[in-house]
Amino acid sequence: MRIGLYARVSTEDQNTLPMQIQALQKYVASRGWTVALQIEDVGSGAKEKPKRDELLKAARRRDIDAILVWKLDRWGRSVTDLLNTLTELNQLGVGFISITEALDLTTPTGRAMAGLLAIFAEFERDLLCERVKAGIAHARKLGKAHGRPITVANKTDEIKSLFKKGFSKSKIAKALNISRTSIRRLLTKPNDSNIEIARN
Repeated sequence: MRIGLYARVSTEDQNTLPMQIQALQKYVASRGWTVALQIEDVGSGAKEKPKRDELLKAARRRDIDAILVWKLDRWGRSVTDLLNTLTELNQLGVGFISITEALDLTTPTGRAMAGLLAIFAEFERDLLCERVKAGIAHARKLGKAHGRPITVANKTDEIKSLFKKGFSKSKIAKALNISRTSIRRLLTKPNDSNIEIARN
């Protein structure tokens, strides 16, 4: 089998990269497989995996038969991301193996475990949705505004009234919590030419 190796470390923990590579190469040798591609990724955050796409592109070209990682968290950005990529690889007929978790999707047992990942991914999405709803409810309870910010269109009459009374655009912006630029644009519209717009 042609194997694509993927090892990833954070910028603060690059000393573990050789250890990962050595473990992956040893596993490949023990199975009598061949390393077709080796990717080493270094990033400062979970969302930063710039070189991982190279391996996925190789899988789409059928240049490799399986991807081998040291640990699942080295590959997936989240449970959802992990599920999505594993699903794609399965559809491509490309295997996925994580040696730390003993997860081998080239076997029937491993493919059954992949089904559990779908359950966890759905659970993660539900949790996120519940957190968002709870956050909105808490903000409203504290009297904080939620949703789209106030637009100039909703305050047109009030803005014009204050401006005619002698309020500067800056003071109107501060009082209504609207940008001065938005107020200036409203007051400089052609149909508002009768308003004295030179006032600051």
